[in-house]
Amino acid sequence: MEMISKLFDRPVYLKEQKNLVREITAVEEAIDYLEDWPERERDLIHEAALRTCYMAHDGLKPLRAARDAIRSFAKKKGILGSCPAEWCSWVIAKPLASAPSKVL
Repeated sequence: MEMISKLFDRPVYLKEQKNLVREITAVEEAIDYLEDWPERERDLIHEAALRTCYMAHDGLKPLRAARDAIRSFAKKKGILGSCPAEWCSWVIAKPLASAPSKVL
């Protein structure tokens, strides 16, 4: 059975090293990240974030809750990053709903 990825509406960026940022785009990636967190550094914040991600993966919580959980975890651990400038310059904003669209 193929697993369907549960994508976040926006990625979460985590600082891993001085010049390295990890982009978390889906609940599965958040779970993998949290499961790889060193056991000696796990605490209640880690446990709550991982539990929330599992529940979102299983459809018991909305994906937004999982995104908020990994983001809160990262913020409390001091590893919450932002979109690297070289990436963000390539991000194309979605057109506003009220803006007319062109048909070619």
